[in-house]
Amino acid sequence: MNQLKTAFWMVLLTVLLVLIGRFWLGTGGMYLFLGIAVVMNGVAYWFSDRIALAAARAQEVGPAEAPMLHRLADRLALQYHVPKPRVYVSPDPSPNAFATGRSPSHAAICVNQGLLQILNEEELYGVLAHEFAHVRNRDILISSVIAVLAGTITMIANLAQWGLMFGGFGGRDERDSQGTGGILVGLLLIILAPIAATLIQLAVSRSREYEADHTGAEVSGDPMALASALRKLERATQVVPAQTAQPAFAHLYIVNPLSGQAFANLFSTHPPLEERIRRLEAMAAGIRR
Repeated sequence: MNQLKTAFWMVLLTVLLVLIGRFWLGTGGMYLFLGIAVVMNGVAYWFSDRIALAAARAQEVGPAEAPMLHRLADRLALQYHVPKPRVYVSPDPSPNAFATGRSPSHAAICVNQGLLQILNEEELYGVLAHEFAHVRNRDILISSVIAVLAGTITMIANLAQWGLMFGGFGGRDERDSQGTGGILVGLLLIILAPIAATLIQLAVSRSREYEADHTGAEVSGDPMALASALRKLERATQVVPAQTAQPAFAHLYIVNPLSGQAFANLFSTHPPLEERIRRLEAMAAGIRR
């Protein structure tokens, strides 16, 4: 199912770029932007994990550098029956974590330095169990691809701004006939493109977070450890703003790294933390019974 969703968003990006090329540069622009779409789809599929890790300024760490991370990752790889992902640490002091990659055999898990400083081992295990759930459920492909597509849509908005500054939309033979219409299209792109990028993230993010919470808590056997971790992350991310998180990649993280921004709160890519914690507490109560 996630493979079909990924293909859908890739086709949508292609159609969007071809339409932009038509409005901006005329018939020739259609072919130019079709080529750009093909390249971006390839980059999104093959290199989205590297782009996400580079955006987080993450560095791969070995067992000697992060023994507890690797010990927990080894344990979870066995429990989930998946290959052990590569382990990365980001220098960001805002506590958070994410998983990325195109398949379980090409996966990576990244934790922020701030996360390692505020969570105990049980809570860290719960967070990693959540991220491993994304790996096993194959959420990481569509999430990583969407991150690149959202960034591309934002790039389109920036290109639209330059297009308006240097003569508006349409090819040279078509600008006069388009006139105000071309300018209106450009303005709509500038205004709506960032919102569209966020709505695309919303379409794939919220339900998978609930599922990863449930799967992670089920495998770890300790829903309250993840609930406790989420409480700590909620408080800490309000106090310590993210230094590396980009809007296009916000939906990858276990909690919204941009929660302190008004626009991000209005269109949050994550379900409410209170509801996530309530569901985990209900799971814990069921286990006790």
